[in-house]
Amino acid sequence: MLSKKMEEALNKQLNAELFSSYLYLAMAACFEARNLPGIAHWLEVQAKEEYGHAMKFYGYINDRRGRVTLAAIAAPPAEWPTPLAAFEAVLAHEQKVTGLIHGLVELAAQEKDPAAGVFLQWFVSEQVEEEKSADAIVAQLKMIGDSPHGLIMLDRALAQRG
Repeated sequence: MLSKKMEEALNKQLNAELFSSYLYLAMAACFEARNLPGIAHWLEVQAKEEYGHAMKFYGYINDRRGRVTLAAIAAPPAEWPTPLAAFEAVLAHEQKVTGLIHGLVELAAQEKDPAAGVFLQWFVSEQVEEEKSADAIVAQLKMIGDSPHGLIMLDRALAQRG
């Protein structure tokens, strides 16, 4: 069974993952409205992935005979001035989530919960990928600058995300 501290922390992370999904869906809606369907698609896929992360926490809490407690999900922003601003926000958000995951790993060690530590290792590795992906898009958008042709090419490339 989970300790009360671990259960509360995992529930908080479940909420954070749901917020991530909500945030990326809001970004997708913003760029869909701006006729950048590739960027919107990339963000929609990311939103679904984050929802999947939330469900991993949901399942794990239940598997460990904990109690899932769903809290309100904060409303995300609705607008980003540019794709670069949005993806800089994605990168900053993923860095924040990385910090949350690392905090959970530390808590698992403090609570002497090796099962939670093992469960969380998947997320540690996943966050490396999340940050790398967002950072690469930020770098590409910076290279593109104000080039509409470059933005169209990147939009098409991002549409290919499976």
